[in-house]
Amino acid sequence: MVTALKATREKRTYNRWVANETMEDFALRFTARRARRWSYARVANTAIGSISFLALEAIGATITVTYGFDIAIAAIMLVGAILFLTSLPISYYAARHGLDIDLLTRGAGFGYLGSTITSLIYASFTFIFFALEAAILALALEFCLGIPLFLGYVGSSLIVIPLVIHGFSKISAFQTWTQPLWILLHVLPFVLLALVGYDIDGWTSFAGASDVPDSSRLLMLGAASGVIFSLIAQIGEQVDFLRFLPEPRSQQERRKWWLALIAAGPGWSILGVVKMVAGSYLVTLALRDPVPVEEATDPTRMYYVAFDQVLNSPGVILALTGVFVILSQLKINVTNAYAGSIAWSNFFSRLTQSHPGRVVWLVFNVGIALMLMELGVFRGLEHILSLYSHVAVAWIGALVADLVVNKPLGLSPKGVEFRRSHLYDVNPVGIGSMLCACILSLVAFSGVLGAGPQAFSSFVALGTAFMLAPVIAFATGGKYYLARVDEEPRPKGLQQCRVCEYRFDAEDMSHCPFHNGAICSLCCTLDTACHDHCKPHARLDNSVRDVLDRRFSPQVAKALMSRMSRFLIWTSVLSGAFGALLVAIRSVSGAQNFDAILTIIFGTVLIGIGIFVWMFILIGESQQNARAEATRQTDRLLKEIRAHDRTDRALQEAKEKAEAANLAKTRYMTGLSHELRTPLNAIYGFAQLLEKDPGLMPWRSSITSIRRSSEHLAGLIEGLLDISRIEAGRLELARDRVNLRMFLKQVASIFQEEARKKGIDFRVTTHGFMPTFVGTDEKRLRQIIINLLSNAIRYTDTGVVTFDLTYRNEIAIITVADTGIGISEENMTRIWRPFERAGQTSGPGSGLGLTITKLLVDILGGDIGVTSAPGRGSTFRVRMMLPSISPSVFDGNDVAADAPSLPVIGYEGQRKTVFVVDDDLDHLALAESYLSRLGFFVIAAPSPQVAQALLKETQPDMFLLDIDMPDQDGWSLARLLRNGPHLHIPIVMVSGHANDDGLGSFDTGLHDAFIAKPYNLDDLLLQIAELLKIKLILEDQVCDIEQGFKPLSMPDREVLASHALIGHASALRSKLAELRMTRSAAPELLQTLQDRLDVFDLEGIVTILEEDRNGPQ
Repeated sequence: MVTALKATREKRTYNRWVANETMEDFALRFTARRARRWSYARVANTAIGSISFLALEAIGATITVTYGFDIAIAAIMLVGAILFLTSLPISYYAARHGLDIDLLTRGAGFGYLGSTITSLIYASFTFIFFALEAAILALALEFCLGIPLFLGYVGSSLIVIPLVIHGFSKISAFQTWTQPLWILLHVLPFVLLALVGYDIDGWTSFAGASDVPDSSRLLMLGAASGVIFSLIAQIGEQVDFLRFLPEPRSQQERRKWWLALIAAGPGWSILGVVKMVAGSYLVTLALRDPVPVEEATDPTRMYYVAFDQVLNSPGVILALTGVFVILSQLKINVTNAYAGSIAWSNFFSRLTQSHPGRVVWLVFNVGIALMLMELGVFRGLEHILSLYSHVAVAWIGALVADLVVNKPLGLSPKGVEFRRSHLYDVNPVGIGSMLCACILSLVAFSGVLGAGPQAFSSFVALGTAFMLAPVIAFATGGKYYLARVDEEPRPKGLQQCRVCEYRFDAEDMSHCPFHNGAICSLCCTLDTACHDHCKPHARLDNSVRDVLDRRFSPQVAKALMSRMSRFLIWTSVLSGAFGALLVAIRSVSGAQNFDAILTIIFGTVLIGIGIFVWMFILIGESQQNARAEATRQTDRLLKEIRAHDRTDRALQEAKEKAEAANLAKTRYMTGLSHELRTPLNAIYGFAQLLEKDPGLMPWRSSITSIRRSSEHLAGLIEGLLDISRIEAGRLELARDRVNLRMFLKQVASIFQEEARKKGIDFRVTTHGFMPTFVGTDEKRLRQIIINLLSNAIRYTDTGVVTFDLTYRNEIAIITVADTGIGISEENMTRIWRPFERAGQTSGPGSGLGLTITKLLVDILGGDIGVTSAPGRGSTFRVRMMLPSISPSVFDGNDVAADAPSLPVIGYEGQRKTVFVVDDDLDHLALAESYLSRLGFFVIAAPSPQVAQALLKETQPDMFLLDIDMPDQDGWSLARLLRNGPHLHIPIVMVSGHANDDGLGSFDTGLHDAFIAKPYNLDDLLLQIAELLKIKLILEDQVCDIEQGFKPLSMPDREVLASHALIGHASALRSKLAELRMTRSAAPELLQTLQDRLDVFDLEGIVTILEEDRNGPQ
């Protein structure tokens, strides 16, 4: 078993450097969605800008001069149609899956290492055409400005590098700004020629270098087609840009996507055909000018002649020609250099597992092209392209066959897999068909099979590859496409790589058992330590060994895989190749172009040497990095071993520190809770007062929203404390009196708005007789129901969520049902585990909700169960005992089922005095305002010192003491009260510190009740009523006696007026409460006076009393 090791800092730094998106431009990986931010038009315009290359005109001119008009046009049209048909599926799959041509080839039949051959083919295409285009540009500089060819080659090569360093962003900007001028200059000569008339007859009658019999014209068509077929790899440069097309999200965007795809993908062949036809026409003009045949195919000379046919100013003609040629060649060589840097990056990174950066390969590609220019590659254009076309056509033929035949027939997987971790090193489908096609077509090209196959050798390559790919796929059963399949569905969104710790799309990530986590495709490509631990059977050596074991006896297979056998095989292959090269050189030693052939051979060998030297350097660096990483990992393990001893000795100390830290955290959480509860209590309390005020009925819904939000915030604060309690292993229950009907309404109201926004039908039903009060832990019961409803609404997109409570014989059955995604059978037991989400790998929530819910239900003595079906929804059912409680302070049957709060208007008996001590003036005002309205006489003290002074002159019936006060806390004051003459007076402690530790650390005999902020005013009132043993009067109970009130007496009127005149608001409030309790004034008059007092309109009170003076005495 391989131990999962975390990447070292040095390895992570290197992998982050090569993952630089600005410089690397996703050269070795899936094109991230965040990189596909360009418009469809911008991407298409960038790709179309690649078709500016004048080699198209040069090819059209060359085959016209060699074979004549008829054969040239036929070859252009025939091959152009084939290029369109082969480009369409490649463009579609590359744009759809966000892959460049190298990554697409990996998954389309070639395998992870097998596609390095095609990367080399593609890289060769880029530097060959870079050399051709730069040579054209250098010739233009020499022709227009007299710059020597040597300097022209260097300048036309080096100027491209800064334009390509930053990838697609700078290239697209360059193509966007230059495209209008290029189109204008491209069209201008043909518009000008139209003014003087086209010489169509001279063009169509052009017979080429020599007349040939009709029997040979078909062979010439094949030879001309072979030159044009060398352009077949151009689709690779197109899809290197098309991978940046953003994914369509609507029907309109899909139409734009397809338009951009066709225009910039297979559409390049249409523009290419037009340009080759233009070159065919222009070369006939150049030859009549007259221009020497060896110079007539130079695009610079052709366009110069075209301008010269109309314009009379040599300076203008030279300027127009120079600007057009320079602009055209810069536009294409930017693309050639960019595509070459990607191709070389893919080639070397797979073989050496090292990546020095795309910019290094950019310079390398430009350097190869510069060398070819200096060697005169342009002079051997036709021969080079004819030879190269066989290899490129075989590659594209095998690739297209896999996309359009194998995938629809099910011979290969539907998608395109490009990750190293999922591919075989070599897939015989693509490699086998391409190699067979190359061998057969090159044999035909050599003339061994006759003149016909020789002329049509490129067609032989295309047809052979296209037919063999499905045959091999069928013969192998598609076994070599995927080395492994993901066991779990691909997650959505971004994932973090375990090695470089960057975040990438899920398509670019795979699970690595060696690193024990998800890693990105680039880190997987560069990893030298894992040795394909995730797919050992897919390695090339194991695949070869498997084939040998099946084909030969064990002894023979072992001998073939021995060191000596491998030495003999590779020595024979390399020696044979070198010998074949010498034989080929000897066979052409007498040819007229022998020097050119030697130059081509020298250039090829030089390129090969450069590649092998780079491989030697990078493989050495890769091995050195691997050894250094292994050394660092070993040192890390040794340090961990030594650290174990120190850890064991310091275990007790660490435990104590952890406990201290946990205690500090708990204190911090408790302190933070207090700081939040204190202001929240004022908001919550005054919101309840406003909600009870009948004068604010138009604002009732807004005030209710404030009150509900306060309750929700209070629940969140309580949740913070619950986390601390759970982590400490201490979770205690309270015994609360819960107004069941109001409780259900409050809990349901929390989710009504969320359900409405999601378009879900949220239903609340009850069955059985609902008692007014039940005894349970209100906070825990609320937590259970909220957790269940949250899950139901979160995982339901359409349909119904039902919340039902059935009550019978003291037993409550709480049912929460939904029509959401449901839970599969295998996940039914996992949902109760911590951090499990029933198969959901992402989304809101911590994964603890159902775990805590089951824990709370068990603690409350109940049980919970679930029934569910995927796609049909889930039903959670909680069964627990909720004993009913008959309140002693009022008749519970008088409370309406839909009442938002207790409709208490007063109490029976003598007036009671409540002494409130709190350093927060808002809380004092809240308590005084609420209790005074109900007939209590409230004495408010802002500190214990003031309270002690006031107690010398009054004898209260109850104390409400805040715990957290400066100088002296509430507990100290309670102790003084118990030790003094107030021993038997009830004391209610109030605090924002709602932790049980705080209560347990004090003598419970000091207080009679404890209320945590923010508190419900109804709960406070019930607590006071029970301790004072008074009977509360509900609103409905006084409807029948409201007519029996006494008129306001003159002494009472004078007392009220006297208090108002001197501004004694507290005395006014107490007097109004006394009159209300004794029914010594009309309720309407008392309410009017109370409203004036609430806004401190004392003059208004005097005015109302004077106006009422004429009333009954």
